Amino acid sequence: MKSVVFDTNVLLDLFVFNDFRALHLKQALIEQKIDALTSLKTLEEFADVISRPLFSLETVEQEKILDQWKSLSRVLDDQSLLSSPWLCQDPDDQIFLDLAFTAKPCTLISKDNEILKFAARAAKENILISADYQSLDF
Repeated sequence: MKSVVFDTNVLLDLFVFNDFRALHLKQALIEQKIDALTSLKTLEEFADVISRPLFSLETVEQEKILDQWKSLSRVLDDQSLLSSPWLCQDPDDQIFLDLAFTAKPCTLISKDNEILKFAARAAKENILISADYQSLDF
């Protein structure tokens, strides 16, 4: 089973916007065809983002989204993560690189340019970093 890390923007597409481009990823999660990885730090970031007024989500809806994501993912202890050799300028993004580096071989689906710029270097470590929702074969 492939290990996959989704950044926060992708999680928004999966659980808030129900983006049609990501429906096959959500189905793969539900069918347990991929090993989706998260950590307490990434869960906290996701919780913070979906609580913003921009999304107009009631607390109950936020909790439902978080519970669904937690039920479909495997939570790794932040303390057990290896530090990736690539350093992001945004510390909130670094955790996604560290998760993928710890779980290699791994795929990291991200829409963040700060993460995507490491794709060529990560490929040498058997980590696929891509913004393409079709990049996973399962």
